[in-house]
Amino acid sequence: MASPVLVSHDTVLAPADTPAAADTLMAAAALARADAARADARGWLDPATVEALTRSGLPAHFVPALWGGAESTFTGLLDAVALLAEHCPSAAWCAALWAAHGRFCAYLPEEGQREIWQHSPRTRIAAAIAPPCGGARRRADGWTVTGTWRPVSAVTHAQWVLLAAPEESTAGTPVRVFAVPADRITVEESWNAVGLRATAGHTVHAHDVHVPEHLTFPLGELLAGAAAPGRSRSHAVPAQLAGGLMFAATAQGAARRAVRLWTDWAATPSPGTGRARTASPAVATTLATASARVDAAGLLLERAARRADTDPVSDVLVATNQRDAAVAAQMLADVAAELMRGGSHVLDANGELHRMCRDVHTVAAHAVLRVETAATAFSAAMESGREWGRGLEGGRRPA
Repeated sequence: MASPVLVSHDTVLAPADTPAAADTLMAAAALARADAARADARGWLDPATVEALTRSGLPAHFVPALWGGAESTFTGLLDAVALLAEHCPSAAWCAALWAAHGRFCAYLPEEGQREIWQHSPRTRIAAAIAPPCGGARRRADGWTVTGTWRPVSAVTHAQWVLLAAPEESTAGTPVRVFAVPADRITVEESWNAVGLRATAGHTVHAHDVHVPEHLTFPLGELLAGAAAPGRSRSHAVPAQLAGGLMFAATAQGAARRAVRLWTDWAATPSPGTGRARTASPAVATTLATASARVDAAGLLLERAARRADTDPVSDVLVATNQRDAAVAAQMLADVAAELMRGGSHVLDANGELHRMCRDVHTVAAHAVLRVETAATAFSAAMESGREWGRGLEGGRRPA
């Protein structure tokens, strides 16, 4: 069954730190949890959940204040997404991406921003940025874009889609990002992943779609975090500074919920003994180490978010955040694997614990969170910044 596309024109946005915003976020989380199992089975979020997530203000989290957005922080997004993921990781993933893509659209010219946010700062935006696909041909009145992109998370509920495509017939093939109304592209239902099943990361096709100049910008500006008049701190930082962090937030919340569910199971009587399963040293050890590793991963992500919000940007800072997000995600995936070893809970393939663990593994498998990629970037940045030797000798290390 095809998932419906919703359009919201809600124009009243509470500031991100108000009790009203917290209430709407919790309402969205409760609605997402109530439908999470069904959403996982059918492969898309319920329209009521999507509307509740929209009302929570998360799509407007990074939208410039000029358009009524919250223009908020990476720390605030980490907290909100992790909380949502404890209820429904797929809903959290979609909300995180809608927030992130609002940040991306701040790189558009003002006329393009106005077109996207003229009705509401809560416009839902999907994106296919990496890898760039298809091609774009310049014409007198803008560009023509053609290609196929996959997977594109949350695209069935998007009102706009960002597509990255190389410029054709241009030396060096620079890449541009094009903002396209959702009704101008074709969605092929192709998403059938092991985890995050309700994120509907389908395939997008565009054929000779006209994009005016005010709805495009160079991908390099986004990757570098190019500064410009009117761009806030959250807009003018390199994409990799917080990219992995925002993805890992979903794994953090899902792993927290998985530990809680596993703890409930461990507290029940063991068959034949009448004693709680935690009386077993093996079970007690799993409980202690799993909960500690989830807490440790959370501390890594919280510290990375604070750095993204406040610290002077450098190659070392960006690489350190990449490292911490990737390592945290791997830690959470290891916890999920440990929790699924043995015990009666592994017999319930449709159970909440199984779903949470599947979702954690799917997040950790994302290319942005690959430990080997982050390790390579971190080593190069440390050596280039001449921090490697000083760190080993007891000098200042990255925070």
